[in-house]
Amino acid sequence: MIAPVRWQGDRLHLLDQTRLPREEVERACATWEEVAAAIRTLVVRGAPAIGVAAAFGVALAARTSPAATFDAFLADLETAIKGLAATRPTAVNLFWALDRVKRVAVGERTAPLPALRARLLAEAQAILEEDLAANRALGQHGAVLVPAGARILTHCNAGALATAGYGTALGVVRAAHEQGKVALVWVDETRPVLQGSRLTAWECVRDGIPHRLIADVAAAAVMARSQVDLVITGADRVAANGDTANKIGTYSLAVLARYHGLPFYVAAPSSTIDPTIPSGAGIPIEERDAAEVRRVGSQQTAPDESPVFNPAFDVTPAALIAAIITERGVYRPPYRFS
Repeated sequence: MIAPVRWQGDRLHLLDQTRLPREEVERACATWEEVAAAIRTLVVRGAPAIGVAAAFGVALAARTSPAATFDAFLADLETAIKGLAATRPTAVNLFWALDRVKRVAVGERTAPLPALRARLLAEAQAILEEDLAANRALGQHGAVLVPAGARILTHCNAGALATAGYGTALGVVRAAHEQGKVALVWVDETRPVLQGSRLTAWECVRDGIPHRLIADVAAAAVMARSQVDLVITGADRVAANGDTANKIGTYSLAVLARYHGLPFYVAAPSSTIDPTIPSGAGIPIEERDAAEVRRVGSQQTAPDESPVFNPAFDVTPAALIAAIITERGVYRPPYRFS
């Protein structure tokens, strides 16, 4: 099984996704600052995986803290939590995981510090294992929606690499593939960072899932030729009304799916649902480095002087989403997640 995030010895090991598909290299993180840098630079990416990595980052902060009192120890944790929270603003799993491990620390403030350090590491490991179990359950729920002989279009990477393992959108594909229901997966390349071509296609090759890579701009053409039966993507944050933030280009796929009469599904664990935000209008959208658009890998494709708008995500209105698939089951509009 692909393991993008794992703890071994006294370090967090991350499969470096910036090096895929050329080579499989792990990066070992011994401090929370190294984890934060890995999240920021997309060594680890995908909302669930970011949350898992951040939880281990707090565990590393606890492990390396020289504090002798709980108050000093908590101050060190809060410094790490603040730094980790600043890495990626859109993925709500990040803040969910950080809040969860902080609640553990505060709730056990009377415990000896060595025991508290062990407890925080155990909580991070629990978050990892729960995410893996959630993805497998989500996959089974979602596979019910996949017809026999399905041709599925997906965007970005919502597979094992974006989670603790197995995947969300690609987890549904995996479960359906295991049931013999998948004829073909159309893999959007996903500009500007190419998570589809670099990562999703790599996972499909690893698992023997039949697939075909297309440029993002070809999605409408394959739909118009009646070569797509459904679209399924992951999510980085789902608002209380079902509006969903996901990789830039997702919204246009939802519009295309509606025009062509195709169901558009979102797959995400319940930790991705943010009940504190009423609608997608309140979801913060990260804007990334202009160089990601001016280049393809190391090849420059635009003048340095050209201004760039590079939002990492867009918001798909709930009205365009046929169902949201979680480990708890399948939700349909109007979306109420309680």
